[in-house]
Amino acid sequence: QKLCSVPILALPEGSEDFVVYYDASHKGLGAVLMQREKVIAYASRQLKIHEKNYTTHDLELGSVVFALKIWRNYLYETKCTVFTDHKSLQHILDQKELNMRQRRWLELLSDYDCEIRYHLGKANVVANALSWKERIKPIRVQALVMTIGLELPKQVLNAQTEARKPENIK
Repeated sequence: QKLCSVPILALPEGSEDFVVYYDASHKGLGAVLMQREKVIAYASRQLKIHEKNYTTHDLELGSVVFALKIWRNYLYETKCTVFTDHKSLQHILDQKELNMRQRRWLELLSDYDCEIRYHLGKANVVANALSWKERIKPIRVQALVMTIGLELPKQVLNAQTEARKPENIK
């Protein structure tokens, strides 16, 4: 309900106290950027075809990377906290055996001063809603725009002609 009522977003105040809540599902990725308990931005996207084959661990880590890349302007060189509902992710930096994808993502994470903390999944309502959101297949608008585009000059000419009639001039 709160996602649909105003004011939804706040402007960031300074470059401190940023918090990211994120979630990954087998439908998509969702994240919320907050500062001092105010929502700054929302982000979500569907999984790409190859990402549907990722393990849960990789999906969760990929979601963190997605959020950090999206909000790089806010989070780069600032201390931030990232809340995860995937408990093992808070120990990712201590793990010895990582695949190449995880190593690449950890390299990207090293550019940020972020602390990953566990946060119970049920309490992560907004990010959960964004990651599980059903996507509607977009319709092609190009043909519609072309149809309107072909009629538009004629409609403008008719409107101008109508406006020049003596009874419409005051």
